[in-house]
Amino acid sequence: MATRTMDRFYETAAAFPAPEGGFAVLLDERPVKTPAERKPLVVPSAPLAEAVAQEWAEQGETVQPQDMPLTALACTALDVATARRADLVKGLCGYAETELLCFRVPHPPELTVRQHALWQPLLDWAALRYDARLNVTTGIFPPEQPPEAFQGLEAAVRALKAMPLAALSAAVRATGSLVLGLALVERRIGAAEAFEAAEIETTFELEEWGEEAEAMKRREHLRAELKAVERFVRLLGE
Repeated sequence: MATRTMDRFYETAAAFPAPEGGFAVLLDERPVKTPAERKPLVVPSAPLAEAVAQEWAEQGETVQPQDMPLTALACTALDVATARRADLVKGLCGYAETELLCFRVPHPPELTVRQHALWQPLLDWAALRYDARLNVTTGIFPPEQPPEAFQGLEAAVRALKAMPLAALSAAVRATGSLVLGLALVERRIGAAEAFEAAEIETTFELEEWGEEAEAMKRREHLRAELKAVERFVRLLGE
């Protein structure tokens, strides 16, 4: 979805059943179109369509795309996760090669313990859920991984439909972790736990050295992104 602002050009925003199936978002009875492919904005569930329509309805005299994360995710699903699906899947699977949760610090011991406590249960879940047992390291180079682990994670990504795939893309790019993204999209964890796991090192540093304005701003943005993904998946109902 485009990030530039624009003057509000409509009076009402509402969700209606789409003739081809799903639910469309209409502005003054005209369908919203995606920015790249110019497709009608149609989503699979009524609750999600209503929430997207509410984002449009809550805009003031100027439409602020950055304040409409559900709309952005739905547009990404139609413009990218559908039209350029193969490239998106390939890019997301690439994160498995340097999976964040596989890199543990050897010191300080307090951080090592935190990483194990938060990250290992998620790696164990991935091993059981996708037959993807990943090795961990305390070095700077990626550990050697079993080929079947990559195959299992790739199969999980490929199995996703366009809407959850778009949500996965947002979560993975925000956290830098394919496992965290899958756990959030599959509702194994919520946004708060995903944030805690992704930011464990930064949180530790802030506790040690105090808050820093830019870091706090970035963290708030990350929290908002992950909350949007969590809400999108919940409203999607898949």
